[in-house]
Amino acid sequence: MEFLLLVLVGLAAGFLGALVGLGGGIIIVPLLLFMSGGLLGILSPQMAVGTSLFTLVFTGLSSALAYLKQGNVDYRSAFLFLIGIAPGSLVGGWANQFLNVDAFNILFGILMVFLSFLLMIRGNLKPKKRKQSGVERTYIDREGREHSYGYSVGFALIVSFVVGFLSSLFGIGGGSLMVPVMLLIFHFPPHLAVGTSMLLICLSAIIGSVTHIAAGHVVWIYALALIPGGWLGAKLGAYVNSRMKSTSLVMALRIMLIVVGVKLIWDGAQALV
Repeated sequence: MEFLLLVLVGLAAGFLGALVGLGGGIIIVPLLLFMSGGLLGILSPQMAVGTSLFTLVFTGLSSALAYLKQGNVDYRSAFLFLIGIAPGSLVGGWANQFLNVDAFNILFGILMVFLSFLLMIRGNLKPKKRKQSGVERTYIDREGREHSYGYSVGFALIVSFVVGFLSSLFGIGGGSLMVPVMLLIFHFPPHLAVGTSMLLICLSAIIGSVTHIAAGHVVWIYALALIPGGWLGAKLGAYVNSRMKSTSLVMALRIMLIVVGVKLIWDGAQALV
């Protein structure tokens, strides 16, 4: 029963994560914590994060391969961002050990509400005016329209370090924060931002997992249950992303992030009182 439930969790996480480029960790981590002590054995935040990150290696790879076939991945930018993400992921994995359950719940809850806010406003905010300096690239979408985007290498590396740190600290996958940055500041076209994000999630999860595996934070039996569903879900999410607007699903995900985030904050605050 537990194995089947985790397969379904992986399926949902992979699908929604690949669809909007947020990474499935934002779903896997809180669900593992909610099931801890009930359907599952006792899980520490570190175990939930480590198991999530290891799973994201495979869900990220699955969706990244699908987006690569569609031509919706800027792999050169992804590997450049990885230069900042790699050390950030290692530092975040090290810092994770100092979080207790209550502090983790509060901080993770705040982050989830913040991500929901970013999802809410990303379609309404005008992208920041971009200076013609640094990396400049063009992209032609399926309708034949040409898009121009770019970024300053130094600023991109700083942002990537922060993203890598938070990704490994909370086990959420760097796309949760990188997609809004690529859309609003770097002017990436939406489909390209999502595809590039999924490659980044895979790469950053590999690096972040190293620290957690060494610390014994990966629950292997749970990871093996999450991976098959996550792999299939990521394929489906990438397929749907290329053929329809994801507005309604983004709305549903945003509401879920708020509900789960507020509950985590409340549980952590109650325990501290």
